[in-house]
Amino acid sequence: MPFDRDKLARSVRIALRKRPFDEERIERIVNGIQRRLEVEADSEVTSRRIGDVVLDTLRDVDQVAYVRFASVYRNFREAKDFQAFLGQMDGS
Repeated sequence: MPFDRDKLARSVRIALRKRPFDEERIERIVNGIQRRLEVEADSEVTSRRIGDVVLDTLRDVDQVAYVRFASVYRNFREAKDFQAFLGQMDGS
């Protein structure tokens, strides 16, 4: 499946919803993710790699957005999933 920049942008916007980020800054974040993926890949990029790069980026940009994205990307089902993830954050 080809890289879908619009899907990437939607995912980042959802993670950053109601956070202190204007549209211009969100575009810069998405552009940065896209550039990183283009530099790393010779061919198609896997959805897993895209998710990992988004997580890495959001961890550095906004921890709330990072946890939001991770909850969907890692398919958290129960409170203990959040607790385990947050515990990993404390250790990093």
